[in-house]
Amino acid sequence: MFDIPPVCRTHDKEIQYRIDMKTKPPSSLGQLEPLALQVAQVLGKDNPQIVKPQMLVFAADHGVSQANISIASSEVTQQMVMNFISGGAAINVFCHQVGFGLEVIDCGILSPLASWPSLIQQRLGAGTQPFHLKKAMSIDDVYDGFDMASQRVDFHHQRGCNLIAFGEMGIGNTASSSAIMASILKMTAKECVGRGTGIDDEKFARKIQVVEQGLALHQAECTDIVHILACVGGFEIVQMTGAILAAAQRQMLVVIDGFIATVAALAAVNINANARDYMIFAHQSHEYGHAILLDYLDAKPLLALDMRLGEGTGAALALPLIQAASHFYNQMAELTDLGIKID
Repeated sequence: MFDIPPVCRTHDKEIQYRIDMKTKPPSSLGQLEPLALQVAQVLGKDNPQIVKPQMLVFAADHGVSQANISIASSEVTQQMVMNFISGGAAINVFCHQVGFGLEVIDCGILSPLASWPSLIQQRLGAGTQPFHLKKAMSIDDVYDGFDMASQRVDFHHQRGCNLIAFGEMGIGNTASSSAIMASILKMTAKECVGRGTGIDDEKFARKIQVVEQGLALHQAECTDIVHILACVGGFEIVQMTGAILAAAQRQMLVVIDGFIATVAALAAVNINANARDYMIFAHQSHEYGHAILLDYLDAKPLLALDMRLGEGTGAALALPLIQAASHFYNQMAELTDLGIKID
């Protein structure tokens, strides 16, 4: 489905030696050192540079939100998309601050915003079906979403982008993400479901019940990742999964945001394990279940700020750290430059 080459490790010793020879005690730059190794593995050992970093925010609505499991209605998805394209959201502020290009993609919000030319239209429908009652979407929808996302990634890759990050917006998408996580990892709803944007105990119990109902309904059909996404997924999660795979196929660095983006990363890795090599995990969300996902993916995120906003905010805030890893690798003097001998 996606032909992703494994990251070349032929020059790992050379790259690591260059990192170790910088004018610093060994490992004194902490997580920036393995990050620099990864950047050099993916972008090349000689002067790897972050070029035209791009943030893609995928938005869609979820039929399961009708089950009274969120503090907000589906109309808020459209309102927040309007906020994104008007420049007033946190992701706009952070992308402007750190130098990310920002693009908002309508994967299937309830009502299209045709009057906004800056909004990229990749609609798979007007929201998914409620997955606790029926399949969220068709298998064809999943493959169409992969294709659309791949084309969008290719658009930016052809313009020189070599680092891409992903955000999302969709009322109800933590329920869908929890169901995907439970299906893939063979866990229960209680082990995966969190409080999303901060629901009360009554809605939380209802959310667990709804996810349990969906998992039971589709258990026989959830035999692979594509079927899992069709049964309990969301249009934006499908496209984010396809975009992650497409970016890895093009040997780009892929920055993963919080819980929902990490669920998409989990799906991507289960489609092609080589995609994992290209992923940088930006932020550990406050959402329950995210730490379990990160542990499964053997990922140590760069930041832990207790955020649970989504939108790609954690990925945006991580960009300066990724750039710092690249810059110290390229620009920092080595011990031999100072005449210091190493035994």
